[in-house]
Order: sequence, then structure tokens, then C-alpha cells
Amino acid sequence: MRFGLLGPPVLFRGMQEGGRSSGRYEARAIASPKSRALLAALLLDAGRVVSVESLKDALWGGEPPVSAQASLHNHITRLRRLLDDPGRLRTVPSGYVLRIDEGELDVHVFDAHATEARAAHTGRDWRRVVRECSGALALWRGAPLAGLPPEVGGYAFAQRLCEARLLLLEWRYDAELALGGPRLHELVPELAALTGEYPLREVYHRQLMLALHRTGRQAEALAVHRELRTRLVGRLGIEPGPGVREAHVEVLRGAASERDSRGPRVSDGSKGSNGSVEPGRPNPSLAQLPPCPAHFIGRTAVRDALHRTLTAPDPHPTAVISGMAGVGKSALALHVAHQLKERFPDGQLHLHLHGATPGMTPLTPAQALTTLLRDLGTEPCRIPEEPEAAAALLRSLLAPTRTLLVLDDAASAAQVRPLLPGGAGCGVIVTSRSPLTALDGTARFPLAPLSDDESAELLRRASGRDGLDGTDAARLLVELTGRLPLALRIVAARLAARRALTPDALAGQLAAADVRLHHLEYDDLSVRRSLAVAHDALAASEREADRDAARTLRRIGALDLPTYGAPLLARLTGTNEHRTEAALDRLLDVALLEETTYGRYAPHDLVRDFARERAGEQDTAGSAETALHWYAAVAERALAAIVEPGADRDDRRPTPSRPGGHAAHVGTIAPFAGAEEAFAWGDRELENVVALVARYADDPSEQRAGLVSTLTRLIFPYAHRRGRVAEMEVLGQAGLRVARRLGDAEAQAYALVDLAGLHFLAGRQNDALALNDRALAIWRRLDHPSWIRRCLNNRGLLLDGLGRRAEAGEALERSLEYARWLDDPYGEAVTHSHLGNLAEHTDPRAAIERHRRSLALGDEVGAVIVRHSAHCNIGYAHLRLGQPAAALPHFEESLRILGGHGDWHGEFRTRLGLVRALRLLGRDGRAVRECAELLGRADARADRYTGGLARHQHGLLLRERGHIGEAREEWGSALAALEGTDEQAVVRELRELLARPV
Repeated sequence: MRFGLLGPPVLFRGMQEGGRSSGRYEARAIASPKSRALLAALLLDAGRVVSVESLKDALWGGEPPVSAQASLHNHITRLRRLLDDPGRLRTVPSGYVLRIDEGELDVHVFDAHATEARAAHTGRDWRRVVRECSGALALWRGAPLAGLPPEVGGYAFAQRLCEARLLLLEWRYDAELALGGPRLHELVPELAALTGEYPLREVYHRQLMLALHRTGRQAEALAVHRELRTRLVGRLGIEPGPGVREAHVEVLRGAASERDSRGPRVSDGSKGSNGSVEPGRPNPSLAQLPPCPAHFIGRTAVRDALHRTLTAPDPHPTAVISGMAGVGKSALALHVAHQLKERFPDGQLHLHLHGATPGMTPLTPAQALTTLLRDLGTEPCRIPEEPEAAAALLRSLLAPTRTLLVLDDAASAAQVRPLLPGGAGCGVIVTSRSPLTALDGTARFPLAPLSDDESAELLRRASGRDGLDGTDAARLLVELTGRLPLALRIVAARLAARRALTPDALAGQLAAADVRLHHLEYDDLSVRRSLAVAHDALAASEREADRDAARTLRRIGALDLPTYGAPLLARLTGTNEHRTEAALDRLLDVALLEETTYGRYAPHDLVRDFARERAGEQDTAGSAETALHWYAAVAERALAAIVEPGADRDDRRPTPSRPGGHAAHVGTIAPFAGAEEAFAWGDRELENVVALVARYADDPSEQRAGLVSTLTRLIFPYAHRRGRVAEMEVLGQAGLRVARRLGDAEAQAYALVDLAGLHFLAGRQNDALALNDRALAIWRRLDHPSWIRRCLNNRGLLLDGLGRRAEAGEALERSLEYARWLDDPYGEAVTHSHLGNLAEHTDPRAAIERHRRSLALGDEVGAVIVRHSAHCNIGYAHLRLGQPAAALPHFEESLRILGGHGDWHGEFRTRLGLVRALRLLGRDGRAVRECAELLGRADARADRYTGGLARHQHGLLLRERGHIGEAREEWGSALAALEGTDEQAVVRELRELLARPV
């Protein structure tokens, strides 16, 4: 018995002659669609267990009927009757297994022939290629799994086989072209049909050109090349590949030989008798520009700037268009060059320098000079061998002319420099991944990916899918291609080639980052190959900086963080920062990285996918640990610079009893010069820290989990001071999960305290109190008096905010006792501050005295946060007394002391008090400015709570200026932000303000 999937699923029964097997088989039709689907599902997993649920899905999709189990059993029974041996289809506990012996499934036979054909093609054994390809292709009855519903699956299986068939056809035609003979005439109609069916598959066009040429039909062969080139350049903005170009040369040589055999050509007066242009005379027919891109979109500003550069009176107008692979450099160059043809009437030269062409070696300057001089009519024997002399001849030929040179895909400034003309009337457009900054006197035009709207328009026009406009699928495709024109053109080509392929299905394929680049290949277009050219050249270079650059890109792929700086990358690559910066310069130069801000680097999304692919085991091993160690080490330095000396700082740092040693892994790290420098580091790196913590918090490795716990504990004070609420949520929750999993009670207490601080900043004081009390219980169990004091202090602060003042006083007095017992003046100062806030409700003057005691202690120990808080609190007490003029200088002094210490909670309380004091003093102009500053800072942190409090004050300012409608809008926004918080007094006031008639 035989089984077939190369077409509709079918069974083949052996034929008998004289009671014996004849060795021939006849197809046995399967009438029932469900039986065909069942057979296909079993054959797709031949020899393996196919679960009952999988078979139900194949037969009925996601909605099997109630009777599905019984119906499936009936279909299994009917299928067994069709088999030569019912025992082939066995029932097992979880499903069914169909036994297939060797050589019984046509797909297996097809694959065996294909393997043999591949080996024969590699060895150029052309007769064997024909034999094996023909054997495989003879099995083909149509599209694999034809006629089956999509529920059966096997899409990738069918695609693989269809692609294998096309490849077998290519190999067979290669062999038949190599063998020659009368069969060549038969190839022409077969290849013509294939080029019509696959208009962008260059290999069939190459083979058709050769078949036509070798059967004496050169004109038709040239027409095939012309039509293919027009289609590729017009639709995709690319030139035919090297195989087609080589075939074109063969056809041209044959045509030239035929012309020569008919006799000499007639001179037109400007040429010598041999047809070459006389020295010093440009060829008037030079118009080498490839066709203008058919779907050129956007780039208005840079296009206009290019026009101005190339039409300016500058004696040497040269423009360099640079950018990453596939960003559309050549398309822009050609678009502008075509628009400027009248400006350069003596000719337009186009030379592809192959600086980053997959499979091509960049032209040397000597090769490029030879090509240009030949194009200008110089006889080969007159081209100087020395590049300097050849460059001088090129300049001499171009000097009296107005000629435009388009030098496409330059590798370096050294490759381009000898090709630049000396004539004042000439213009040059150079495209390169590098900005070629070593070229003097050039205007540079770095290209970024297209905008969202431009990308969507390119996708629609190039695909011919007018219905794409404004759809979610189109927006998703734009996002998944990173708005890169090459990727968009590949997506468009796939949509154009397969009308049944829906944008949603294609977006689903691209959504998986680990296979995205696989789907961004079509015919000879490939994002992966375009990116690989630069990486592979760096990796194979003899220069240390180049090899370092390739290794750095792989480490970037292994770790996959949002952005990178040289210090981290130096640790990841095991080199010093000087070498790492040189490597980063090279990655920038070949457009594999972008410098988002000075010293910060990030790859384009598709480069990121490529880097992940290239990251091998050596790159990934230890990268996470190295990064976590380094971030923990630097976070410890930041903690030392941000938090004043004392228990608040020392308790968080790693100790022998608390693992987290990192110095041995990352080397010596210098301390920060001050708080501002530490905050600046945190601002740059927090996004990366959050990404690492979120990724490795649930990692099974205890080593990584311990590092995550250490890192969250060390970085949290920075995040809290900066008011980074969203990031604090991720860090705190991750720290708590890790601590629980490791059974680390101390780490749990840290995480609970930190999460309590997050809820306090967000105005959720009840939630903060519950978390703080859980932490307090752990610290008491661990007998840690310093943290007991702090939790009692926090408890008093939170209870005061909730109006539970008697309990607040008890907690704060107990905290004060601990501070004195521990001889902790800093803690004592903080508690006096909170006791002052508590006293303010009943006796603001007594509160001021408490705050002055806190201020004195703060001055004594040099605690910036204590001093600025004391002035802020004194200001609020004066506001309570109705003395805004007395409050104002304290708020101003608080902000002055705070400077660059980055205490967001303290800063927003001070600025809010400052706004209130200014409003009460009638200084509305400054009050509005200060309120706008506060709102801007709150919005930048996504801090809805602070933003709500600021909008409340802003609304009051607007009302006093008579802008009632705008005031109500602000109050409405403030109420929406503060609903659900424990800021009940402000919420009540806002509701009353909004309830009043306009």
C-alpha cells in the first residue's frame, strides 16, 4: 500500500496480475471529506500518536459537535476498512497511531529524491540531477493537502514542499541547460510559463534568458531581462541579482558577436572608427540611471534639501545619503537623480559599488575607476593602471561637463574619494550605510525609517491592497516591520503574490520575534541577508575594532535590553571601555546601531532580531549574570551617593550574611562624585534594570534570583526618590516574589516596605499601612531595631494621613524612643518632623517648634532631606496659621536646599505649598508657572496622584482669573485621578467645586 499527500490525500492499492503483485498501484478515491481530513491529520504525524483532541480539531475546527467522539470512532472504523492491514491504525490511550513503512508515503520518497538531487547539483553531476529531479517531480499530483479545510493544519508542511518543488525545477533546468541538446527548445515554453507564474523569481528568468539565447533568440532574451529589471526596480526598487546580470552579459556578448560578424559600424562623427569616444569627449548617450522607483513615498524634507544641495552654486556639490540596511537610500537617490536629469544634460552615470551587497565583494577604487572610464568611452588600453592617474583622467573627462554621478552602496570614504569629479558643473549622490564623515565638503543626509502614515501608504501601494487603509492589520504590519522600507516592500510583495494571504495572517507570522526575519524574505529580498553583510564583514575583519564590534552586537542580542552604554557592554564583552567605544563607533558606522542620545545606543527592532539570532551559546552564557552583577554594583554606588550616611543606607548594602557580592564579576567601579551624577546614572539605566528584573524574577536559577533580590533592594531608593511610580511597582512586586520563592524573610520585609512606599506616593495610605505593618512584624521577628524604628515612623506618618491621630502619636513616640536608644540622630530628626505634622492639626505653632528641632538635628548631621523637609513643613504650618507671606521663604529655601538630590515626594509637596502661598498672596503669574512646572514633572513620571493634586490648585488659579470652564475641566481631571486614593479631603472639595452651578 502507498499513501499520498502531494496533492489531495489518497491511498494507492497494489495491483494484482495472475494472483501476484504487478508492482503497480492504483489510486483509491476517498469520497468523504471528513475521511480525507482524518487521513491527512494521521499522515502528517505518521508513526506518532495523534491525540483525539487534535483529530477533533482537524475534522470540526474549534467547535466539535456533541457527537464528535462517536463520529470520530466511526470515521476511524471506515478508514481501517480502506487499509490493507487494519492493524496499521492502532488505538492507544491518548489517541491513534498510523504505521507507515519505509517508501510508502510519497512525501518521504520525494524528500529522498530531493536530497540526492541536491548532492548531484553540488557536484555538477547533471545527468543525475535530471534523473533525481524528474523522479521527485513525477510524484507531484498538485498542491500538498489540496482540498482540505484549514483546520487540518499543515500550512508550513505544504509551504516547504511547494518551495522544494520550485527548487527541484530550478536544479533540473540548470542541468538541462548545462547538458544542452534538442531539449533546449522544449525548455522555453516551460520556463515562460514559470516566469509568468512567479514574476519576481529571478532564477527562472535567468534560465529563460539562457534558453532563448542558446536557441538563437537573443532579442527575446534581452526583452526578458528588460521586463524583469523594470518590474524589480519599479515595484521593489532593486536591481536584478548577480545570476541574472551574468546571464545578461552572456546574451550581450552573443549579440555583439553577431553584430560584428555583419561588418563594421558607421561612425556618428563623435566616435572613432572603433566606436570608442575620443578622449575628452563625454558619451552623449550616457543615461544609466535605473528606472525611478514606482512607489516612492514621503521624504519631502530631505528630498528638498538634496535638491538645494545639488543645484547650489557650490563648485563641488556632493551629497551622502546614509542609513541602515533597507531604509531606502537608493530609492531616494534615484528619485532625486531622475528629477535632476535636465540639470545635468551631459549624462547621468550610475555605479553600484557593492559596499554591502549580499554575496558581492565591494569594488576596489581601481575597479570603480575602470568601470566609469569605460562608460565614458575610454578605450581599455588607454586606462592608466595607477589609480591616481586613472582618477586624474576621470576628473579631466568630467571637468568640462555637467554630469551627475550616482555612486550607490559605498563601503567607505576611501572607496569614493578617487571617483569624485573636479568639474564645477558635476553633481554626486553617494549612498552608504556609513555617513562617510571622512569625506570633506559633502552634505550629509541620514535617513530614518518612514513615518507610520508613510509606511502604511507604501504598504498599500506596493501590495495593491486598497482595503488596507486604516486597518488594524496594516498598523500592526507597519509596527512589526519597524517602518523599514525594505521590510515593508517584502511584506507588500508577499501580499501581492498571494491574494489568499490575509494581512492578519501575515501579521500573525511576523509577531513572533524569533522567526520574524524568516518571514521577511521573499525571492531575492531579505532583511536578514542585508544585515548579515555588515556583521559578517566585521567578524571576518583583521581589525580588532571590527571583530569587537561583531562580538558586541552578538552580546547585545544575547541580553536584549532597551538601550546600552559602553560601561555595561565592556563588561559583557570582557574588554575595556576604550575598546568598547571603538567597537560602538564601528557599529554606528555600518548602521547596525543608533545613538539615541550621547553615549546611549540601541538597535533598530529588526537589527535586534538579527542580533538575537546571531547570539550563540558563548554570547548568552553568563550575560544575564554579568549584567545583574554590574547593575547591582553600580546601584550600590548610587545608593551611597543618594542616601545620607546611616542605617537607611547601610542596611540595604550586601553583607557576608546577605549574598550578593558582585565586585569580583565586574571589576572596580568608581564611586559617584555626588547625588546628581548618581541620579543621572539611574535616569539612564532604570529602564534596563526594570527589564532585567522583570525577565529574571521568575528564573529558576537561584543565582539569578538572588541577584534580582539584591538589585531591587539597592535600586529602589533611587526609584522612590525620583518618584518613578510605574517602575517601583515592577521592582517591588518582583522583589517580593523572589524573596518568597527563596524563603528570605529579610528580603520579604524590604520588598514590603518598598511597596508600602509606592502606595504612599500614589495616595493609597490604607494599602501602604497594611504592607508596612506586615514588614514591621517580620522585622520584629528578626529583632532588627533599626528597621523597627523606621516602620514605626512610617506607621505614624500613614495613620496621621488617615486621621487616626492617637494611634499615629503612639507609633511616632515609640519610633523616637528607638532612635534615641540607637543613637540615631537622623532617625530622631525624621520622627520629630512627623510629630510636627501631627501637632499641626491642633497647634501649628507647636508644630513649627518640632520642625525647628528637626532642622537643628538635620544641620548637625548634614542631612539634606531632613533640612529641606523641615523648611517645607514650617511653610505648611504657616499656611495653617493663615500666614502665606511667612510660608513663602520656607518653601523657597526648601527647594534651594533640595537642589539636585531628587526627592520627588519632598519636591512635589514643597512646590504644591509654594503654589498655594503664591495664590493666597495674589501672585497668580508666578503661581501659574510653578503649577505648570509641577504638572509637567508629574506627567513625565506618569504620577496621577501628584498630577491630580496639582490640577486641583491649577483649577483654583483659573477660577480666580475668571476661566470657570477651564477650571472645571481641571477639577474633573483631578477628581478622576484622585478617586480611589485616601486623599478624601481634597476629593470632597473637588466634588463640592464641581457641584456648584456655573
